Amino acid sequence: MPVYAYKGVNQAGRPTKGTITAEGPRAARTRMRATGIFLTELSEAEGDAPTSVAAAPAGGRRKLEFNLPVRIPALEKAMATRQLATLVNAGVPLVEALTALVEQTEHRALKAVFARVRERVNEGSTLADALISTGRFDNLFVSMVRAGEASGALDAVLVRIADYSEDSVRLNNRVMSILTYPLFMLAFAGVVVGVMSTVVLPQITELLIAQKLELPWYTKAVIGFSELLRGYWWLLLLLLVGAVFGYRAFGRTQGGRAFLDRLWLRVPIVGRIIKLLAIARFTRTLGSLLASSVNIVQALNIARHVANNTVYEAASDMARDAILEGASLAKPLRASGHFPPLVTTMVEVGERSGTLESMLIKVADTYEEQVETSVTRLTSLLEPVLILVMVVIVGVIIMSVLMPMMQLTQNIGR
Repeated sequence: MPVYAYKGVNQAGRPTKGTITAEGPRAARTRMRATGIFLTELSEAEGDAPTSVAAAPAGGRRKLEFNLPVRIPALEKAMATRQLATLVNAGVPLVEALTALVEQTEHRALKAVFARVRERVNEGSTLADALISTGRFDNLFVSMVRAGEASGALDAVLVRIADYSEDSVRLNNRVMSILTYPLFMLAFAGVVVGVMSTVVLPQITELLIAQKLELPWYTKAVIGFSELLRGYWWLLLLLLVGAVFGYRAFGRTQGGRAFLDRLWLRVPIVGRIIKLLAIARFTRTLGSLLASSVNIVQALNIARHVANNTVYEAASDMARDAILEGASLAKPLRASGHFPPLVTTMVEVGERSGTLESMLIKVADTYEEQVETSVTRLTSLLEPVLILVMVVIVGVIIMSVLMPMMQLTQNIGR
């Protein structure tokens, strides 16, 4: 159902504005008049529908407008969740809290989403069901909210969701900021080599070829690479794009994804980072769900997807099946062979002491710190390697030109 942003005047003569969901502009105006608000402006807000058809003025044609779904940043969603938790904790009724949240949210797409949630809740739906209807909240978010509503601790659960989301965003931003400089160096090296191979080198090689000198093999190789790059750059680009799409298509298949996940885990250094990140995501999600009173079987079903790795999804499934048969969580995790002793030991201690959720959160904190440390070490290793590779490539190009030029100078001197 479309979401409309409106401006108008209430019965007291004061200006007011907000959002409303309705089947169309006429239905929206009718609903607003019924509430005593006289509209002065009504426009469709940014929503989730991929396409919409708007009627033109009388005598005109229908205008087809395409509105692509707007991405909602995870940090915006986390901030809105924390604000909703504050309002609910202060004793504000849920519908009023959602109304206040809609009015103070600046992101237009998120404002429209929460306006739709408010309307569903106002019609008698639970908050979890209203969130599902928007299609903008994952199973983790909805399951924690549903558990919070069932236990009567919705405000505490919303705070826990906000903490989880902010921690995830912080970790992702930290990793990306660490990788930014090496990626920039790699791109810069590619540009330098490309310019030298396609612009500078051809001008010099034309002179060498015109003198009919016997060129060294490495000079011939560099000239051949330059000609290949200039003449078939489009083919190389197509091959690169085809390789990327082929990799993604292969990764979408069940067998291909499993093969690639196992392969990446075996890659030195990078595989260790992927493993640490998967464990951190799995344990933090599982701990947050258990702390929100979600049963462990349902929590494992959700946490398996957050790990984003088929190896740990299989380990989670094995743990779930073992728990259904009466086993503890630590035993199947240890039997899988993909969780370090630190994880299984802390899980075992948590199960014995009744503090499993807090132990899982501590494990997640530990492994997230290790992820940052490992990525920092990797980038500190990549920086000199990239510089060395660029120096070697530029040196080879210079030597391939310099040696024939020296030979040409000697021939002229004779």
